[in-house]
Amino acid sequence: MGKWIVAALMAMGAGSPALAQADAFGKGMDTMWEVLWHQSGAPTRLLRWEQDLKVNVSGENAALHRPQMLAALRAAASHAGLKVVDVTDAADAAAQANVHVQIQPDHALSDEQPCETRLKFEDETLIQGATLQVREADAARCAHHEAMHVMGVRGHPEGETVLSYFATHVDRLLPLDQAMLRAWYSPRARAGMTPFEVLPILADELARTLPDRQQALRDRDAFLARTVNEMQAFADGKGDVPAIVRQSGKFSDAGIRYGRMEMSFFLGVAYLEGTCVPRDPARAAHWLQRAVALGSRPAQARLGAARAAG
Repeated sequence: MGKWIVAALMAMGAGSPALAQADAFGKGMDTMWEVLWHQSGAPTRLLRWEQDLKVNVSGENAALHRPQMLAALRAAASHAGLKVVDVTDAADAAAQANVHVQIQPDHALSDEQPCETRLKFEDETLIQGATLQVREADAARCAHHEAMHVMGVRGHPEGETVLSYFATHVDRLLPLDQAMLRAWYSPRARAGMTPFEVLPILADELARTLPDRQQALRDRDAFLARTVNEMQAFADGKGDVPAIVRQSGKFSDAGIRYGRMEMSFFLGVAYLEGTCVPRDPARAAHWLQRAVALGSRPAQARLGAARAAG
Protein backbone atom coordinates (compact mmCIF):
# COMPACT_ATOMS: atom_id res chain seq x y z
CA MET A 1 0.00 0.00 0.00
CA GLY A 2 2.82 2.39 0.87
CA LYS A 3 4.50 1.88 -2.50
CA TRP A 4 1.27 2.77 -4.31
CA ILE A 5 0.99 6.00 -2.30
CA VAL A 6 4.59 6.96 -3.08
CA ALA A 7 4.06 6.20 -6.76
CA ALA A 8 0.87 8.27 -6.82
CA LEU A 9 2.59 11.21 -5.14
CA MET A 10 5.48 11.03 -7.61
CA ALA A 11 3.04 10.97 -10.52
CA MET A 12 1.20 13.98 -9.11
CA GLY A 13 4.50 15.83 -8.69
CA ALA A 14 5.58 15.03 -12.22
CA GLY A 15 2.43 16.71 -13.49
CA SER A 16 2.85 19.82 -11.36
CA PRO A 17 3.34 23.00 -13.44
CA ALA A 18 5.70 24.38 -10.77
CA LEU A 19 7.91 21.28 -10.86
CA ALA A 20 7.82 21.20 -14.64
CA GLN A 21 8.93 24.84 -14.78
CA ALA A 22 11.69 24.23 -12.23
CA ASP A 23 12.92 21.32 -14.34
CA ALA A 24 12.85 23.43 -17.51
CA PHE A 25 14.69 26.27 -15.79
CA GLY A 26 17.31 23.94 -14.31
CA LYS A 27 18.02 22.29 -17.65
CA GLY A 28 18.13 25.65 -19.40
CA MET A 29 20.57 27.06 -16.86
CA ASP A 30 22.77 23.98 -17.06
CA THR A 31 23.00 24.59 -20.80
CA MET A 32 23.76 28.28 -20.37
CA TRP A 33 26.45 27.52 -17.80
CA GLU A 34 28.05 24.89 -20.04
CA VAL A 35 28.19 27.31 -22.95
CA LEU A 36 30.63 29.42 -20.91
CA TRP A 37 33.25 26.63 -20.98
CA HIS A 38 35.93 25.88 -23.53
CA GLN A 39 36.36 22.24 -24.47
CA SER A 40 39.94 22.37 -23.17
CA GLY A 41 38.58 22.56 -19.63
CA ALA A 42 38.68 26.30 -18.95
CA PRO A 43 35.84 28.77 -18.33
CA THR A 44 35.61 31.67 -20.78
CA ARG A 45 34.72 35.33 -20.75
CA LEU A 46 31.97 36.98 -22.77
CA LEU A 47 33.28 37.63 -26.27
CA ARG A 48 31.14 39.59 -28.73
CA TRP A 49 30.95 41.91 -31.72
CA GLU A 50 30.38 45.63 -31.52
CA GLN A 51 30.23 46.18 -35.27
CA ASP A 52 28.10 44.85 -38.10
CA LEU A 53 29.15 41.68 -39.87
CA LYS A 54 30.47 41.97 -43.44
CA VAL A 55 30.38 38.50 -44.96
CA ASN A 56 32.27 36.99 -47.88
CA VAL A 57 31.22 33.47 -48.96
CA SER A 58 33.73 31.59 -51.07
CA GLY A 59 34.84 28.07 -51.98
CA GLU A 60 33.13 24.94 -53.32
CA ASN A 61 29.79 25.77 -54.99
CA ALA A 62 29.70 28.97 -52.94
CA ALA A 63 26.77 30.39 -54.91
CA LEU A 64 24.66 27.35 -53.97
CA HIS A 65 25.38 27.55 -50.23
CA ARG A 66 25.56 31.33 -49.93
CA PRO A 67 21.83 31.97 -49.23
CA GLN A 68 21.69 29.38 -46.45
CA MET A 69 24.88 30.51 -44.73
CA LEU A 70 23.78 34.15 -44.88
CA ALA A 71 20.30 33.27 -43.57
CA ALA A 72 21.81 31.48 -40.54
CA LEU A 73 24.13 34.40 -39.78
CA ARG A 74 21.27 36.89 -40.15
CA ALA A 75 19.06 34.85 -37.84
CA ALA A 76 21.74 34.94 -35.14
CA ALA A 77 22.67 38.58 -35.68
CA SER A 78 19.03 39.68 -35.50
CA HIS A 79 18.87 38.68 -31.82
CA ALA A 80 22.07 40.63 -31.19
CA GLY A 81 20.83 43.81 -32.86
CA LEU A 82 23.53 43.59 -35.53
CA LYS A 83 23.31 43.68 -39.32
CA VAL A 84 24.79 41.19 -41.75
CA VAL A 85 26.05 42.76 -44.98
CA ASP A 86 26.85 40.45 -47.89
CA VAL A 87 30.00 41.76 -49.61
CA THR A 88 30.66 38.59 -51.62
CA ASP A 89 30.14 40.28 -55.00
CA ALA A 90 32.43 43.21 -54.25
CA ALA A 91 35.73 43.33 -56.16
CA ASP A 92 37.58 43.64 -52.84
CA ALA A 93 35.32 41.26 -50.90
CA ALA A 94 38.21 39.53 -49.15
CA ALA A 95 39.52 42.87 -47.88
CA GLN A 96 36.11 44.26 -46.89
CA ALA A 97 34.84 41.22 -45.04
CA ASN A 98 35.27 40.62 -41.34
CA VAL A 99 33.50 37.25 -41.60
CA HIS A 100 34.91 34.77 -44.10
CA VAL A 101 32.73 31.75 -44.86
CA GLN A 102 34.80 29.14 -46.70
CA ILE A 103 33.00 26.14 -48.21
CA GLN A 104 35.53 23.31 -48.24
CA PRO A 105 35.66 20.16 -50.39
CA ASP A 106 34.30 17.07 -48.66
CA HIS A 107 37.75 15.56 -48.18
CA ALA A 108 38.85 18.58 -46.14
CA LEU A 109 38.58 18.97 -42.37
CA SER A 110 37.50 15.71 -40.68
CA ASP A 111 34.49 13.50 -40.01
CA GLU A 112 34.77 14.36 -36.30
CA GLN A 113 34.87 18.10 -37.03
CA PRO A 114 33.37 18.88 -40.45
CA CYS A 115 32.94 22.55 -39.59
CA GLU A 116 34.75 25.04 -37.36
CA THR A 117 34.87 28.74 -36.59
CA ARG A 118 37.97 30.66 -35.61
CA LEU A 119 37.49 34.05 -34.00
CA LYS A 120 39.98 36.87 -34.20
CA PHE A 121 40.47 38.96 -31.06
CA GLU A 122 43.41 40.59 -29.31
CA ASP A 123 42.10 40.03 -25.80
CA GLU A 124 39.04 38.13 -24.65
CA THR A 125 36.63 41.01 -25.18
CA LEU A 126 35.78 42.21 -28.71
CA ILE A 127 35.61 40.07 -31.83
CA GLN A 128 37.47 41.64 -34.72
CA GLY A 129 36.88 38.94 -37.32
CA ALA A 130 35.83 35.34 -37.90
CA THR A 131 36.62 32.54 -40.34
CA LEU A 132 34.00 29.81 -40.71
CA GLN A 133 35.05 26.68 -42.56
CA VAL A 134 32.59 23.92 -43.45
CA ARG A 135 32.64 20.90 -45.69
CA GLU A 136 30.18 21.25 -48.55
CA ALA A 137 28.22 18.13 -47.60
CA ASP A 138 27.76 19.47 -44.05
CA ALA A 139 26.91 23.09 -44.85
CA ALA A 140 23.19 22.75 -44.09
CA ARG A 141 23.78 20.84 -40.85
CA CYS A 142 26.46 23.23 -39.58
CA ALA A 143 25.07 26.63 -40.63
CA HIS A 144 23.19 27.62 -37.46
CA HIS A 145 25.66 25.88 -35.13
CA GLU A 146 28.55 27.85 -36.57
CA ALA A 147 26.51 31.07 -36.72
CA MET A 148 26.26 30.91 -32.92
CA HIS A 149 30.03 30.50 -32.70
CA VAL A 150 30.57 33.44 -35.05
CA MET A 151 28.49 35.56 -32.63
CA GLY A 152 30.93 34.66 -29.83
CA VAL A 153 28.97 31.87 -28.12
CA ARG A 154 31.75 29.29 -28.07
CA GLY A 155 30.70 26.36 -25.91
CA HIS A 156 29.25 22.97 -26.88
CA PRO A 157 26.66 22.30 -24.16
CA GLU A 158 24.01 19.65 -23.76
CA GLY A 159 20.37 20.68 -23.96
CA GLU A 160 17.95 22.18 -26.44
CA THR A 161 20.41 24.21 -28.50
CA VAL A 162 21.96 23.99 -31.97
CA LEU A 163 25.33 24.16 -30.20
CA SER A 164 24.87 20.66 -28.80
CA TYR A 165 26.60 17.79 -30.56
CA PHE A 166 23.37 15.91 -29.91
CA ALA A 167 20.97 18.52 -31.33
CA THR A 168 17.82 17.13 -32.95
CA HIS A 169 16.98 20.34 -34.81
CA VAL A 170 19.75 22.10 -36.73
CA ASP A 171 17.76 23.97 -39.38
CA ARG A 172 16.91 26.93 -37.15
CA LEU A 173 17.86 28.62 -33.89
CA LEU A 174 15.98 27.18 -30.94
CA PRO A 175 14.35 29.32 -28.20
CA LEU A 176 17.30 28.74 -25.85
CA ASP A 177 19.73 29.89 -28.57
CA GLN A 178 17.70 33.04 -29.06
CA ALA A 179 17.63 33.73 -25.31
CA MET A 180 21.42 33.29 -25.12
CA LEU A 181 21.99 35.79 -27.90
CA ARG A 182 19.59 38.35 -26.42
CA ALA A 183 21.43 38.13 -23.10
CA TRP A 184 24.90 38.09 -24.73
CA TYR A 185 24.16 41.34 -26.56
CA SER A 186 21.87 43.01 -24.01
CA PRO A 187 22.68 46.52 -22.73
CA ARG A 188 23.50 44.94 -19.34
CA ALA A 189 26.27 42.83 -20.86
CA ARG A 190 29.69 44.01 -21.91
CA ALA A 191 32.60 42.41 -23.70
CA GLY A 192 35.06 40.67 -21.38
CA MET A 193 32.58 39.84 -18.61
CA THR A 194 33.52 36.90 -16.38
CA PRO A 195 31.15 33.90 -16.18
CA PHE A 196 29.80 35.10 -12.82
CA GLU A 197 29.07 38.53 -14.28
CA VAL A 198 27.22 37.22 -17.32
CA LEU A 199 25.43 34.27 -15.66
CA PRO A 200 22.76 36.41 -13.90
CA ILE A 201 22.00 38.13 -17.22
CA LEU A 202 21.56 34.77 -18.92
CA ALA A 203 19.38 33.58 -16.01
CA ASP A 204 17.14 36.66 -16.15
CA GLU A 205 16.65 36.25 -19.89
CA LEU A 206 15.68 32.61 -19.39
CA ALA A 207 13.32 33.57 -16.55
CA ARG A 208 11.48 35.95 -18.88
CA THR A 209 10.58 33.03 -21.15
CA LEU A 210 8.81 31.08 -18.38
CA PRO A 211 5.20 31.56 -17.20
CA ASP A 212 5.90 31.99 -13.46
CA ARG A 213 8.69 34.56 -13.44
CA GLN A 214 8.80 34.88 -9.64
CA GLN A 215 9.37 31.14 -9.26
CA ALA A 216 12.02 31.35 -11.98
CA LEU A 217 13.82 34.08 -10.06
CA ARG A 218 13.84 31.92 -6.92
CA ASP A 219 15.18 29.04 -9.00
CA ARG A 220 17.79 31.43 -10.41
CA ASP A 221 19.08 32.38 -6.97
CA ALA A 222 19.35 28.73 -5.95
CA PHE A 223 21.20 27.88 -9.17
CA LEU A 224 23.67 30.74 -8.75
CA ALA A 225 24.42 29.79 -5.14
CA ARG A 226 24.95 26.14 -6.06
CA THR A 227 27.17 27.03 -9.00
CA VAL A 228 29.38 29.30 -6.89
CA ASN A 229 29.84 26.51 -4.33
CA GLU A 230 30.70 23.99 -7.05
CA MET A 231 33.18 26.37 -8.66
CA GLN A 232 34.89 27.09 -5.35
CA ALA A 233 35.49 23.35 -5.08
CA PHE A 234 36.74 23.25 -8.69
CA ALA A 235 39.09 26.20 -8.19
CA ASP A 236 40.38 24.55 -5.01
CA GLY A 237 41.29 21.40 -6.94
CA LYS A 238 38.48 19.27 -5.51
CA GLY A 239 35.64 19.71 -8.00
CA ASP A 240 35.43 19.02 -11.71
CA VAL A 241 34.53 20.64 -15.00
CA PRO A 242 30.99 20.16 -16.40
CA ALA A 243 30.47 16.58 -17.57
CA ILE A 244 29.93 17.65 -21.19
CA VAL A 245 33.47 19.10 -21.26
CA ARG A 246 34.93 15.71 -20.34
CA GLN A 247 32.66 13.98 -22.84
CA SER A 248 34.07 16.15 -25.63
CA GLY A 249 37.38 14.33 -25.36
CA LYS A 250 39.23 17.58 -26.03
CA PHE A 251 40.06 18.55 -22.47
CA SER A 252 43.60 18.24 -21.14
CA ASP A 253 45.31 18.34 -17.77
CA ALA A 254 46.94 21.62 -18.78
CA GLY A 255 43.57 23.02 -19.82
CA ILE A 256 41.99 22.11 -16.51
CA ARG A 257 44.93 23.57 -14.56
CA TYR A 258 44.47 26.78 -16.53
CA GLY A 259 40.73 26.55 -15.82
CA ARG A 260 41.35 26.34 -12.06
CA MET A 261 43.54 29.43 -12.26
CA GLU A 262 40.92 31.36 -14.26
CA MET A 263 38.10 30.26 -11.98
CA SER A 264 40.08 31.40 -8.92
CA PHE A 265 40.44 34.80 -10.56
CA PHE A 266 36.75 34.92 -11.52
CA LEU A 267 35.74 34.06 -7.94
CA GLY A 268 38.02 36.79 -6.63
CA VAL A 269 36.37 39.33 -8.93
CA ALA A 270 32.91 38.07 -7.92
CA TYR A 271 33.61 38.60 -4.20
CA LEU A 272 35.34 41.90 -4.91
CA GLU A 273 32.37 43.29 -6.84
CA GLY A 274 29.51 41.42 -5.16
CA THR A 275 28.46 39.54 -8.31
CA CYS A 276 26.42 36.37 -7.61
CA VAL A 277 27.69 36.56 -4.01
CA PRO A 278 27.72 39.16 -1.21
CA ARG A 279 30.72 41.47 -1.43
CA ASP A 280 33.50 40.07 0.74
CA PRO A 281 36.98 41.64 0.47
CA ALA A 282 38.59 38.88 2.56
CA ARG A 283 37.27 36.11 0.33
CA ALA A 284 38.13 38.16 -2.73
CA ALA A 285 41.74 38.41 -1.52
CA HIS A 286 41.83 34.66 -0.84
CA TRP A 287 40.77 33.72 -4.37
CA LEU A 288 42.89 36.38 -6.06
CA GLN A 289 45.93 35.21 -4.09
CA ARG A 290 45.22 31.64 -5.16
CA ALA A 291 44.97 32.76 -8.79
CA VAL A 292 48.27 34.62 -8.47
CA ALA A 293 49.90 31.50 -7.02
CA LEU A 294 48.69 29.60 -10.08
CA GLY A 295 50.20 32.20 -12.42
CA SER A 296 47.45 34.76 -13.13
CA ARG A 297 48.77 38.22 -13.99
CA PRO A 298 45.28 39.81 -14.12
CA ALA A 299 44.68 38.53 -10.60
CA GLN A 300 47.96 40.08 -9.47
CA ALA A 301 46.90 43.42 -10.95
CA ARG A 302 43.43 43.30 -9.35
CA LEU A 303 44.89 42.30 -6.00
CA GLY A 304 47.36 45.16 -6.13
CA ALA A 305 44.65 47.65 -7.08
CA ALA A 306 42.38 46.40 -4.27
CA ARG A 307 45.15 46.77 -1.71
CA ALA A 308 46.03 50.25 -2.94
CA ALA A 309 42.37 51.28 -2.63
CA GLY A 310 42.34 50.07 0.96
